[in-house]
Amino acid sequence: MTPKSGLLLMGSCITAIAAVGSIFELSSGTPGLGTTVTGIILTASIPLTGLFFYAAVRDTRANQ
Repeated sequence: MTPKSGLLLMGSCITAIAAVGSIFELSSGTPGLGTTVTGIILTASIPLTGLFFYAAVRDTRANQ
C-alpha cells in the first residue's frame, strides 16, 4: 500500500460517511443544510465513493 492509495481509501471512507449522513438527514424531514444542499452532497458522494475506492485498488495493485 502506498501513501497515495491510503489517501484515496480515506477519501472513499469520508464520502461514504457523507452519503450515509445525507440519507439520514433527508429521512429526518428537516435537513440541517436544507434539502437541496443535502441532496447535492448525496448525489456527489455516491459516485465519488466508488471512484476513490476503485482508484485506491488500482494504485495498490500497480505497486505490488
